[in-house]
Amino acid sequence: MSLDHAASKPHDRLAAALTDEMDAVNVLIRDRMASEHAPRIPEVTAHLVEAGGKRLRPMLTLAAAKMCGYGGPYHVHLAATVEFIHTATLLHDDVVDESAQRRGRPTANLLWDNTSSVLVGDYLFARSFQLMVETGSLRVLDILANASATIAEGEVLQLTAASDLATSEAVYLQIVRGKTAALFSAALEVGGVIAQQDEALVKALYDYGDALGIGFQIVDDLLDYSGTDAIGKDVGDDFRERKLTLPVIKAVALADATERAFWVRTIEKGRQEDGDLQTALGLLVKHGTLDATKSDALAWMEKAKAALAPLPDHPIKLMLLDLADYVVARIK
Repeated sequence: MSLDHAASKPHDRLAAALTDEMDAVNVLIRDRMASEHAPRIPEVTAHLVEAGGKRLRPMLTLAAAKMCGYGGPYHVHLAATVEFIHTATLLHDDVVDESAQRRGRPTANLLWDNTSSVLVGDYLFARSFQLMVETGSLRVLDILANASATIAEGEVLQLTAASDLATSEAVYLQIVRGKTAALFSAALEVGGVIAQQDEALVKALYDYGDALGIGFQIVDDLLDYSGTDAIGKDVGDDFRERKLTLPVIKAVALADATERAFWVRTIEKGRQEDGDLQTALGLLVKHGTLDATKSDALAWMEKAKAALAPLPDHPIKLMLLDLADYVVARIK
């Protein structure tokens, strides 16, 4: 999901507050993207890393460290680590999803090939672990290694649950926790750990990231049926790709026999015809699942904001509160 470019947006204010740190992260990323023996690696990574993404995840690491009063150099390493993990998952996801566009630009697998995308993604994962080790913190290594495993687990779960109408909201939540929230929560958690904060504050950072990530993904899934906010996506892309996201899972649970037959044909069997998207949208409206999904997103963002309560007063804390509000502002 994209975030807008206006200077008044909380992620832009966050970026402005972290300009020096983000500059250092960008230098480190460019340095570690280099490969003496395989020039294809920096070509592919530069295409994605420099594609204009908001770098929200590494900013969250820097924000947590700064808010917790960290004065050392390793928050920069950890922010670069988080960005490498994120970029590696994007490279792999585009191959799995057979995507042709990312952030409004052709994907790496389209410009090069699937093999290059997979292998360069592997390289970035390896680089991320090198950066983690340099911090000298086993706790940090444990958190980010677990997050990497959880992300992969979430993607595999999504693969097995895809197009299966038996997929429940609980399974959906598990998928979202894996593929989106795990890196948000880990990005914030390691910022607190590297600053040697007490467990209550580290847990608060984790809980904020977990709720923010879940709400972030629910909003993304909602916008697929109710807006055109996501760059490079059209309304109904998830339906056409037969992805069972929360609005559809809720509608399937409320479906009568005729409606269930429609979902079986279009989602499980993939036999889609002209007009099916409009029928699907009609069913989502009929059962109020777009509004119910919106309520879920708002509830997760309230959890995110509540999680920040134990953290000390700081301008960045206010920006993180605003960020939670902003993510859901476009669906209110």
